[in-house]
Amino acid sequence: MRKCPFCIVDVFAEKKYAGNQLAVVRGAKALSDIEMQQIATEMNFSETTFILSEQKRNGGYDVRIFTPREELPFAGHPTLGTAYVIQHEIIREPVETIILNLKIGQIPVTLKYSGEQIDILWMKQMGATFGRIFEPEQISQILSLNKSEIDDRFPIQEVSTGLPFIIIPLKTLDALKQAKVIRDKYFELIKDTQAKAMLIFCTQTYDKENDLNIRVFADYYGVPEDPATGSANGCLAGYLVKYRYFGKDQIDIRVEQGYEIGRSSLLYLRAKGKGEKIDVSVGGKVVMIAKGEFI
Repeated sequence: MRKCPFCIVDVFAEKKYAGNQLAVVRGAKALSDIEMQQIATEMNFSETTFILSEQKRNGGYDVRIFTPREELPFAGHPTLGTAYVIQHEIIREPVETIILNLKIGQIPVTLKYSGEQIDILWMKQMGATFGRIFEPEQISQILSLNKSEIDDRFPIQEVSTGLPFIIIPLKTLDALKQAKVIRDKYFELIKDTQAKAMLIFCTQTYDKENDLNIRVFADYYGVPEDPATGSANGCLAGYLVKYRYFGKDQIDIRVEQGYEIGRSSLLYLRAKGKGEKIDVSVGGKVVMIAKGEFI
């Protein structure tokens, strides 16, 4: 393996050592699929990204995303974190938009600045699509909850904006904190589902400035609980608009995640219904943690 520089960043983090960690490897075109998978496994973060070339192709930068177990076509915090590294380490001057060429297609990231420093990055996700609806009793058993703790005003449903998740509304923060996945029942469920991970949420929050608290369980991808999940929150944003969760067909909200596992994260969600389509954007801050080189 030739030398490859890399960065470690925290995504959806207001400060260091919060949010979701991400390793971003530059100049990775010479790496084989096996080498990329080995690096991602060794890093043991929820995802590791590989910038294949520092030159644009078709207006964007070719990027691949790996979990410790497999390659993904799209994921949220890797998209924002990689765009941050491209601006900070490759372009090194302010730009308004960076496009990532991912397996799923081109994803644009918009950069907002405070002075010359990047403040918030926004990614526009694919339009939300909706799939299977689940019975509350089945899901409550998987989460070790009583059926009554699920908010039955809204459905439990598969939603995707590039990577599908099962969206589960709960009534209280106590229920959300108590949720514990029964692994055998979880893996039995996802054998027959497109979505392999679950997002639970409620309106009660730790920080009164935030609108929702969520948890994401993704053991299928090697992550029992994810501290900050842009793709899952994109799905949530589409769900909230479709079912007018806040009483209207558009949202501009703050979502907290990761508090239960000591990695407090903050995500910004914007979404708007346009006829049959729902436009979804997910935003957050990124903090540089470390730089190094694979030898």
